[in-house]
Amino acid sequence: MRNQLRRIIEDNTSPLGKLFDYFIQILIFLSLFAVSLETLPDKGILLTSILHVFEIFCLSVFSIEYVLRVFVAEKPFKYIFSFYGIIDFLAVAPFFFPTKDIVDLRFLRAFRIFRLFRALKLIRYSKAINRLSTAIDIVKEELVLFFVIILILIFMVSAGIYFFENEAQPDIFQSIFHSMWWAIVTLTTVGYGDAYPITMGGKIFTFFVLIIGVGVVTIPAGLIGSALSEARNLEKKNE
Repeated sequence: MRNQLRRIIEDNTSPLGKLFDYFIQILIFLSLFAVSLETLPDKGILLTSILHVFEIFCLSVFSIEYVLRVFVAEKPFKYIFSFYGIIDFLAVAPFFFPTKDIVDLRFLRAFRIFRLFRALKLIRYSKAINRLSTAIDIVKEELVLFFVIILILIFMVSAGIYFFENEAQPDIFQSIFHSMWWAIVTLTTVGYGDAYPITMGGKIFTFFVLIIGVGVVTIPAGLIGSALSEARNLEKKNE
């Protein structure tokens, strides 16, 4: 029985395996659509009830699928702690842990999107994934150093804008910690506009922070881009 279930669940070449795959794929898409519909205001009692029943159905099916995958796995713990195992579990966690009054775990349903990697056989792009992994490995030391520098910059910028703006805007720049939000959105050149300097010193300081922010955005992209090119060249040499 275990071998028969394994052929259905893991073998997508057999008729039953294909049917199972298509059913799960369609259910994933429908469940994501239903999760999105739930966020609409003024849904009405009927639609709310339908979505609730459908969510229970989806969670039940995904839970049964998860248990079956653990059951048919040759090494259950290896599957449980694998990427797909963790994603499968997070997708059904609200079913096993209905702790809405303490912590609302419904946001975990969004993790179902990652199940499409397996459902749509995105593993066919394994070469590209391996190339990206190689690229990150090539520049990992530079990336670590870069993020350490970013943390230092965030603190320095937060402290700087606090001393420039605290007296003029005590409600917005209450402390260095409160100023970190402004520092992050400014260094990443997002600039939501919910906090901005009004003093001359703060504006001049912001000008230099924005110039630094351009580098914050472009340096990681440049590092990974050049590393991907190097990884592609290494791949061609190995071929």
